Amino acid sequence: MSIPPKSTPLVAPGHTRPVTHLSFSPILDDNTFLLISSCKDGNPMLREWTGDWIGTFLGHKGAVWSSKLSLDSARAASGSADFTAKIWDTYSGQPLHSFPHNHIVRSVALSPSSQHLLTGGQEKKVRIFDVGRPDADPDFLIDSGALSHEGTIKSVVWVGEHTGVTAGEDGLIKWWDLRSRKLTTSTAFPQAISSMELSAQTHRLVVTSGKTVAFIPALPSGNAPTHSLTLPYAPSSASIHPILQDRFITGSTTDEWVRVHGIEGEEREVLKGHHGPVHCVEYGPDGEMYASGSGKFCSSLNVPF
Repeated sequence: MSIPPKSTPLVAPGHTRPVTHLSFSPILDDNTFLLISSCKDGNPMLREWTGDWIGTFLGHKGAVWSSKLSLDSARAASGSADFTAKIWDTYSGQPLHSFPHNHIVRSVALSPSSQHLLTGGQEKKVRIFDVGRPDADPDFLIDSGALSHEGTIKSVVWVGEHTGVTAGEDGLIKWWDLRSRKLTTSTAFPQAISSMELSAQTHRLVVTSGKTVAFIPALPSGNAPTHSLTLPYAPSSASIHPILQDRFITGSTTDEWVRVHGIEGEEREVLKGHHGPVHCVEYGPDGEMYASGSGKFCSSLNVPF
């Protein structure tokens, strides 16, 4: 009888407050990839795929809620409670541009070319900035109302060349044409959305809302149907296996565990390495590992073997 694979936690220390968001780069030319971690200590960190520290981005004056890497990992973007979003040079660690907002920035997304930045947060407006013209006024994405959303915008993602997707505490997910800056379609959840991440390799959005996990085509024209599950607990974050697509991981702020579920929701494994609520989880781009961020000052990487 074969022994099911286990997961070994590798603790990646360095942060001094709760980890709020994790994001992996795509697989790079040397077949490695990077991880960027956001934290309420205001200092996003860049790490090797092993969790080893590369550098810390210093310059924010408030909690960092979201940070993401460009496709080539030469740039990073971050959004903070100091009412700014920043673009960073990942080689030098220096800030290249700082974009002011009128409230807390909860989520950021870079375009595939790294020429534009999408942001959203407690201002309830989605902004798009031209990175090549940092002093220019941003464009706003609005539908028929005055705001992009009626609640805090929890996540923004950039899909392909011309589509932005936003998710808010109003329970709405909205798709935008970034050329016209107009709303194209939306879908509603009965409860506030707690997280939304783009699984680029599977062309899906992974959404958590209440006790629901939903896997939605990243583009409204996508052929794959929406797959939605109700779990016995409320996940704070979820991530689907990028290759096999037969499982997903979750974290929750109601306990200290990371869970692995089959795609139909059956629980396969429970990992108990954290000592505080789990705010975020993310699969690496090769599917061989995943990372989780806790409310107790560290992120841990779990390597199945």
